[in-house]
Amino acid sequence: MDGGGTLGGVGALTPLAAELGDLKRIRDASSPDSLAVRAFRRAWGRLAAGEDARAVALSTTADALAAARLAGIDRGVLAAAGVADPLAILQRSFDEVAGPVAPALRSALREHLGRDMAASPAPAFAEALIRQPRAGATCPGKPRLVLEPPENHGDHCLVVAVLGTVLAGLYGADPSTAFVAGMAHHLHNAMLPDSGFAGEILLGDELGPLMRRLFDRELATLAGPVEITVRAALVTIGDAETPEGRAFNAADVMDRVLQMRQYDRVAGFTTSQALDDLELVHAGPLQAFHQVVLAEAGLP
Repeated sequence: MDGGGTLGGVGALTPLAAELGDLKRIRDASSPDSLAVRAFRRAWGRLAAGEDARAVALSTTADALAAARLAGIDRGVLAAAGVADPLAILQRSFDEVAGPVAPALRSALREHLGRDMAASPAPAFAEALIRQPRAGATCPGKPRLVLEPPENHGDHCLVVAVLGTVLAGLYGADPSTAFVAGMAHHLHNAMLPDSGFAGEILLGDELGPLMRRLFDRELATLAGPVEITVRAALVTIGDAETPEGRAFNAADVMDRVLQMRQYDRVAGFTTSQALDDLELVHAGPLQAFHQVVLAEAGLP
């Protein structure tokens, strides 16, 4: 490990991790799916078609970092809108958020911006994971706490894969291994509905064999070399000793808790936050008029 695997190092990446998590919640008119789901689908299509896992990891992660600020404005949208140099805008957005990423990894990611344009169809299990909701907050022996709107496994796996790639620079890990582990760590849920920790405890001794069977079921649908790549990455998901295991597991636990924090933030959101912290009525030629209107209207 490069010595960066400390709490302080992880903490520097927490704000970026939260922004990447928002890709689960950002949509645009081109699709009913979130940006995270769409990236998950494209990445699995590319992996299943045999594209180099490192190229998929770096380009998917680079575009996710740019999307943290640009949302659905990607290279294709910019080109279709007649922008002469779409890449320059992607780089500007990437540079706004990528400061905490390890320098060598940041440079490699920047070189892969805008390359995630087209892909082969995603495997059936990827589409099933997109449809499969996550359990939310469950605890053995206690009623389920249902949190709306639920995320799905495509959302979660994409964010863990991208965040794992980013954290690979902190832990000295291979980014492609961390990425593929994130993409694949819920393969069993393509068939098995998610009942959370409470359900796992109730499955008891059946849980381990059942999960092995379901992982094998989905992995068998991949071409031989791709299956080998995915199986090798999956070895890391139960491991916090190797750099790759640390990068994946740090990403997984951070995304799970940040998802809960998102529900908490939404529940506690106030108009004052929108006006004061987020500058809803922002500076510009119409700001003074807007402020007069709001004062006369008694808003807020």
